Amino acid sequence: MSEIVGIFVAWPYANGDLHLGHVAGAYLPPDIFARYHRLRGHRVLMVSGSDSHGTPITVKAAELGVSPREVFEHYHRRFLDNWQKLGISFDLFTHTDTENHHAVAQELFRTLYEKGYIYTSTMTQLYCEHDARFLPDRYVEGTCPHCGYPNARGDQCDNCGRTLDAVELQDPRCKLCGRRPVPRESVHFFFDLPAFEDRLLAYIDRQRHWRPNVQNFVRNYLVDGLKPRPVSRDLDWGIPLPVEGYKGKVMYVWFEAVIGYLSASVEWAHNRGTPDAWKTWWYDPGARSYYFIGKDNIPFHAIIWPAELMGYDEGLSLPYDIPANEFLNLEGEKFSTSRNWAIWLPEYLERYAPDPLRYYLTVIAPETRDSDFTWQGFVERNNNELVATWGNLVHRVISFAYRRWKGRVPAPGPLGERDHELWRRVEEGFERIGALYERTHFKAALRETMGLAREVNRYLDEKAPWFQIKEDKEAAATTIFVALRAIDSLNVLLAPVLPFSSERVRRALGHKGPLFGEVTVEEYHERERSHVALVYHPLAEEGHVDRWKPSTLEPGRPLAKPEVLFQKLDEQVIEEERRRLVEKSRAE
Repeated sequence: MSEIVGIFVAWPYANGDLHLGHVAGAYLPPDIFARYHRLRGHRVLMVSGSDSHGTPITVKAAELGVSPREVFEHYHRRFLDNWQKLGISFDLFTHTDTENHHAVAQELFRTLYEKGYIYTSTMTQLYCEHDARFLPDRYVEGTCPHCGYPNARGDQCDNCGRTLDAVELQDPRCKLCGRRPVPRESVHFFFDLPAFEDRLLAYIDRQRHWRPNVQNFVRNYLVDGLKPRPVSRDLDWGIPLPVEGYKGKVMYVWFEAVIGYLSASVEWAHNRGTPDAWKTWWYDPGARSYYFIGKDNIPFHAIIWPAELMGYDEGLSLPYDIPANEFLNLEGEKFSTSRNWAIWLPEYLERYAPDPLRYYLTVIAPETRDSDFTWQGFVERNNNELVATWGNLVHRVISFAYRRWKGRVPAPGPLGERDHELWRRVEEGFERIGALYERTHFKAALRETMGLAREVNRYLDEKAPWFQIKEDKEAAATTIFVALRAIDSLNVLLAPVLPFSSERVRRALGHKGPLFGEVTVEEYHERERSHVALVYHPLAEEGHVDRWKPSTLEPGRPLAKPEVLFQKLDEQVIEEERRRLVEKSRAE
């Protein structure tokens, strides 16, 4: 039976390129999950977009001497290019400066305001007398009052993960001029989070399937008690408040960006010519919504966004699961944008293929604890596993069959006990590995699948068809037939992680159509601005056909001449990349 699966992915600030920590934490996992469910024939909607507003954009624009729009449009297009090259198959990757998002966000704000969940109050805000302006959160840095980190932002401490108000910072300083700002009173709009505390506690208690790190984080957050949070800021870049008399104030980005999950769903449906289609994922009681984020975003998705949904329309689906990842480190240190201690995604894609990165980041995925990317680990996993275990298995079997059976799948003789045993183990893998994908345990799913690939290699070593064929061609044909079916099955099991190479294997095995649809960059014209987006075009039968099944490869099927799947990397890459990393960091 076809399931309804909503996959909602963190919205990156469009103020700089993404690095591999971002990819491992929030962007590769949902694509693996989406591809798995598409193979199952389920109804999938995966949306996200560039966060176009807020102070990260305006700070960057001030640094470069350009407009905020120029900044976000530049990086938005780079995101689209990177997603396409890495194979991140969003049904829609949009941005928050569309007419549609403005309208949906203002409607939600207006409704909460009319219901009394948003109200006005005076707040103390930091004011820079030198720059003659109130300072939004990202314009302030200082010492975290909870952990003592000296470079905490005005909205959040990157060291301990606590959300902050800028006035809480010790020794605050203005990012524009470096001077110490002073506190002043200002009227702003507040979201009454305490009004949802009981409902949120009841909601959290029902989420027994959440990862322990997420469940524990949220419970600890709620123990401290919820406080009203400001939802407006004094900025000229953002979504204007839909309330008369407050010109110059816009929605606080933490409040409006999460609305993007809903607005992007609406936009996706409208673009397809089925304007009500989004409701399936938001109102159907059988629909399940998954939010893929890094652990620093847990409060916004497990507490604030559910509260917004509860206040706006109780019929809307709340997050079913929030499989937030821990952090990925780099060569033993934290990724650091300020120190340029990072592997930037565009740079990686210029030098290496996408599937090896997808493979390695899944192997070391920070699903329950922080993990570490090392160039030595990347090269070793590529050479010893991706090339030696899987790539060589595929190439030697298909090449042998292509060469010795005139480019066709050989007809087997009677299957023996060992042949049946191998098939049984591979076939059982579909249920076991599928359950791991279902529970977002992608690291374990990949480990299980590669274990089966090693089993097929052992089978071939035992049978040695290259020697069998000299004495008993039918026995060799049986071995190769069994191995080809096993490879065909394993290719499906690996496809969520390795989409590019899986399509090549599929073509080599003589399949007519692809496993997945097409990802394209498309442009829409709205009333005031153009809109460029990434769009996934599903296969015609997607949503109806379950392709998560063992192989039915038949004798006599034409094979294609195989191509090398993965390139073995020279170990010199390790020192070259480490040196490049250190040199970049020192140059900052």
